[in-house]
Amino acid sequence: MAESSSTIAKPKIELGSKTVQELLLLDEGEQVPEKYIHKVGAPYASSVQLKDIPVIDLGLLLTPSSITQQHLDNFRSALTTWGCFQVINHGMTPEFLDKVREMTKQFFALPVEEKQKYLRHVQVNDIQGYGNDTVFSEQQTLDWSDRLYLSVYPEEHRELKFWPQNPKSFSETLDQYTTKLQVVTKTVLEAMARSLNLDVNCFWDLYGEQGKMDLRFNFYPPCSRPDVVLGVKPHADSSLITLLLQDKQVEGLQFLKDDQWFRAPIIPEALLINVGDQAEILSNGILKSPVHRVVINPDTERISLAAFCMPESDKEIEPLESLVNESTPRLYKKMKNYESIYFEYYQQGRRPIEASKI
Repeated sequence: MAESSSTIAKPKIELGSKTVQELLLLDEGEQVPEKYIHKVGAPYASSVQLKDIPVIDLGLLLTPSSITQQHLDNFRSALTTWGCFQVINHGMTPEFLDKVREMTKQFFALPVEEKQKYLRHVQVNDIQGYGNDTVFSEQQTLDWSDRLYLSVYPEEHRELKFWPQNPKSFSETLDQYTTKLQVVTKTVLEAMARSLNLDVNCFWDLYGEQGKMDLRFNFYPPCSRPDVVLGVKPHADSSLITLLLQDKQVEGLQFLKDDQWFRAPIIPEALLINVGDQAEILSNGILKSPVHRVVINPDTERISLAAFCMPESDKEIEPLESLVNESTPRLYKKMKNYESIYFEYYQQGRRPIEASKI
C-alpha cells in the first residue's frame, strides 16, 4: 500500500445482489438495471479499429543461446510501446487450450443452484469464489459479467471448496494449465529483464516460488444495450504480468493506446500477455501497464480466463536501482501489498498507480 494512501477510509463492502445470468433468467436483462448503465459517453463502438498486437514466439526466448538482439528489441518494443503482446509456441497445444475454454463454458452453463455452491464470502473479504462485482458504494456502476476467482499459487492459498466439482475434470485440467503457465511466466519475466539489460533473475526472484497467481474465469452474457454497458470498465492490472486466454470466436477486449481505443484481435492458439502496474513501477515507467476494457456483444456470450501474477503481498515494490539515475529520476514511491488498494480504486474509475507516483 502506498505510504500516502494509509488514511483511505475502508468502505462498506458487499456482493452485487444477483449475478448477470440470474438477472437474465428473471427476464430483468431486457430492461438493463440502472446500476449497470454508464452515464458518461457510449462505451460500445462498432467502429473501433482492429490493430495487430505484436506476436512473440516464446520458443525464441527460452534459452540465452537462442535469443538474438533482434528478438530482444522486438520484445522490448512490445513492452514499452504497447504494454501487451500475443505469445505463440508457449508449450500448450490448441487442443489443450480448447479444453480449458470448454471447461470454463461448462461451469457457467451449470444451473444457478449448482454455481451458488461456490459463492464467495464477502463478509470475510475473500476474493475467491463465484459472483460478480464487489460493491464499494451506491454510486458504483457494475460490470456486465460474472466471474469465478481462484488463487492457485502458492498452493497453500488454494481454497478447494471453491473449485467446481462439475465438470469432473475441472481440478485436473486447471492444475495442468497453471503448471504450464508458471513456465510461461518464468520465461517472460526473464526475457523482460534481458530486454532492459538487467540481471536475468531480477523479476523472477521477486515473483519466485511464493509468488501469487490468481485466476479469474470471466463470463460475459449478451446484452440488449451494448451501447451503455461494459463487461469490464477501463482499468490497468495490478499484477506484474497478466496472461489471458481469449474466447476463440468472440471479440471483446479493447486497449487504449495514444488516447484511442482499439480492438484486440483473436489468435486462437495464442495467449495475450500484458504488463501490470507492478512491472511498470519496478521498471521506473519504462514498461507500460496498458489501460483496457471489455465490451459486450449484443447477440453472443463470451468467455475468457485471466491469470494475474504478483509478488508476495509483503514484498516491497519500488523502481529498480539500476534504472534510476540523474537522467531518469525515480518516478514511484515504495509500495507494499499493492493489490490491497487495487479494487477500491478500480471501482472508483481511478488508477491505483497514481497513488504511487512521486
